[in-house]
Amino acid sequence: MLALWDLQKTLPIRGALLIAALAVGGCSSQLADMTPTDAQAHPREPGTYLPVHDLPPDRDQAVITPEQRAKIEAELAAARDRQAVAGKDAK
Repeated sequence: MLALWDLQKTLPIRGALLIAALAVGGCSSQLADMTPTDAQAHPREPGTYLPVHDLPPDRDQAVITPEQRAKIEAELAAARDRQAVAGKDAK
């Protein structure tokens, strides 16, 4: 009697799981079926590698002048000092 009672309690759960599995399985489709008909085929061979040994042309002039570099470094040092003081005041 006990086994029959357990089967009657779990039967609706098993049925619901079976129906859910079938529903989810019916929603799946092949990715190949989803590609458009006018899509280009991928080449079988990947082709050639990019030329990694080619270097960019050398620059004859500096990107920034030494005066500009010194000014930027001074501004960064001043900002660092201000943040250090603000950090000490916050503690």
